Amino acid sequence: MTTETQRAFNAADRGEFDSMAVRCAGLVKRYEDVVAVAGIELAVRRGECFGLLGPNGAGKTTTVEILEGLTVPDDGLVEVLGWRWGTGRDHDLRERLGVQLQETQLAEKLTVGETLRLFASFFARPRPVDDVIGMVGLEDKRHARVGKLSGGQKQRLALACALVSDPELLFLDEPTTGLDPQARLNVWEVVEAFRGRGGTVLLTTHSMEEAARLCDRVAIMDHGTILAMNRPTVLVDSLGAEQIVEFELQGELDPLALTGLPGVSGVGGKGSSFRLSVCRIGEAMPALLSELERRGLTIESLTTHQATLEDVFVHLTGRALRDE
Repeated sequence: MTTETQRAFNAADRGEFDSMAVRCAGLVKRYEDVVAVAGIELAVRRGECFGLLGPNGAGKTTTVEILEGLTVPDDGLVEVLGWRWGTGRDHDLRERLGVQLQETQLAEKLTVGETLRLFASFFARPRPVDDVIGMVGLEDKRHARVGKLSGGQKQRLALACALVSDPELLFLDEPTTGLDPQARLNVWEVVEAFRGRGGTVLLTTHSMEEAARLCDRVAIMDHGTILAMNRPTVLVDSLGAEQIVEFELQGELDPLALTGLPGVSGVGGKGSSFRLSVCRIGEAMPALLSELERRGLTIESLTTHQATLEDVFVHLTGRALRDE
């Protein structure tokens, strides 16, 4: 941690400080020869839903584990709800947090009610278990054993375990991975209801739809660094594109040949695969087809879609969000 970063962190305006649920600066975490987190800085405002968006291995989970106090950083400063980990107030701080890990292993022989009563016993002032069961829509599963629940029901139970402390700040690590669309929607509704009661959420996801639906702001991460951070709509607007046109050719073409086409604001691709950022598709498509015909090239496949956060990631990294 540099002296300059330390001074900037400590000298933050008091009003701004009070409005932040999470702050970190110069955050670094190394594992042998891998730098999982490479000096990131971010701030989460009280009452917002903030998302860390990126592929597997981007450093999202490590970052969140540091913020949760589960992992000690190699360098950097962290404040959560105005307190720093390791300063003698860790127990009090954990009373104010709710944490759903990427994989939550619950005792399969316990019932839903028994599981939540067990988690509630860990906190001084938990929410009533019946209230939490109602919040996540598991009333009819109150007496069901965990091992008999569906994947979506187990995920809602894990979320209930995070909410039973009546937290101010909720950490969610990939909360809907592997869920079917209806189960995913159920989890989103629980998160939105928590936000509606004034709670703060920090979640990780590789789902652009999830980030766009839930998050006030997102930070796009890759290889342990933050590439961009803003409201989802602002990040998408930064592409200068209303539509993305992707196509495959029978043959190869230099992408430079497509720059300057009417209605096209950006060109990416190589070989026979191309991706155009298009601001006026009514002009761009005829111009594209005419140029390809002039060059004697045939389109093998073509798709178009509205610009999304995944397109922002591709623009920043040159690869798809779900690439391994």
